[in-house]
Amino acid sequence: MADRKTRQAFEKGHTRKFMVIVDATPESEVALYFAARVASRTKGSITLFYPIEAGVMRRWVGIHEVENEAEETRAQSVFRLYRKKLQDMGFDDLSTETVVRKGDPATEIVRFIEQDEDVAVLVLGASAESQGPGPLVEALGQGSWAGNFPIPIYIVPGTLTRDEIAHLA
Repeated sequence: MADRKTRQAFEKGHTRKFMVIVDATPESEVALYFAARVASRTKGSITLFYPIEAGVMRRWVGIHEVENEAEETRAQSVFRLYRKKLQDMGFDDLSTETVVRKGDPATEIVRFIEQDEDVAVLVLGASAESQGPGPLVEALGQGSWAGNFPIPIYIVPGTLTRDEIAHLA
C-alpha cells in the first residue's frame, strides 16, 4: 500500500471522522458510544458504515434485485436506529454521515477509507462471545491488512459498559 493518500482530517475545511461499522450487533453499539465520546470531545464526526456482503451468483436476477433492495432497506433502518441511539446517548449535535457499500466487507471498508481522506480512525467493537472477536476484527487485525492498514483501528471490548467507556474516551 505504497501510495496512500495523506489524511486531511486536521486541515482547514476538513473534519476528523470516526468510522463505525454498524451491523445491529451489541459490539457495534459499544463501538458507537466510544466513537461518539471521542468525536464529541475532539470536535470530530461519525461515519456510520453499513457493509452489504456480496451474495453468491443467483440463478434468477429478480431474486438478487429483491435481496439487494431488502438489504438497502435494512441499512436505512439500522442508520435510523443508530442515529436514535446517538440522541439517546446525548450526542444529538454530533455530525453523522451514512455509507452503504456492497462487496467483501473488509475490502469495502478499506476502499472507502482510501477514498475519504477525512476518515482518521476506524472504531470496531469486539464481540464478547467465546467464539472470538468477530469476523471484521479478525479480518482486519490479521493477515495482509494487519500491518498495512491505512489508519489506526480502535478495537473496543464488547464487555465494556457505558460508564467504563465514559472514563476512557
